[in-house]
Amino acid sequence: MAKAPKTNAARMLDGAGTTYEIRTYDLSMDEFSAEAVAAEIDIPADRVFKTLVVDVDGVGPCFAVVRGDADLDLKAFAKAAGGRKAHLAPLKDVQRLTGYARGAVTVLGARKPFPVYVDEHVTTLETMAFSAGAKGVQLVVTPEDYLAATKGTVAAIARGGLRPQY
Repeated sequence: MAKAPKTNAARMLDGAGTTYEIRTYDLSMDEFSAEAVAAEIDIPADRVFKTLVVDVDGVGPCFAVVRGDADLDLKAFAKAAGGRKAHLAPLKDVQRLTGYARGAVTVLGARKPFPVYVDEHVTTLETMAFSAGAKGVQLVVTPEDYLAATKGTVAAIARGGLRPQY
């Protein structure tokens, strides 16, 4: 397998002195999901996090970071972000807002520093994976390092999913 590219997100972790691991995968957009990524990089789906762009009424765009085996609870997210209603940003706006294409969105190195809310499940894990900012590349870090790097707020923003796999 070819060497994984060094992304802006990885460079930001380097600059912070954060230890991380790079894992790569090869999936088409037709089969692309957090669960499929988890299987490809050999990590349980509850440890692979997807980054979504959410527009919160009265607040504006925010990042929701949710485990791969769960869905974002928009009502809970709006409350956590201090708004009344929330909806996913239209896919056509995601790259303009973040600088990243679908499947590669990450908080680190995003075009603007939107508020970040991370599913509370992260506090039960030893490690987590998230997009490195390039399709086919994930970074694995400790949740503590991720929260420090992203200035993320832990909140109950997910629904569904499997029981944690410790």
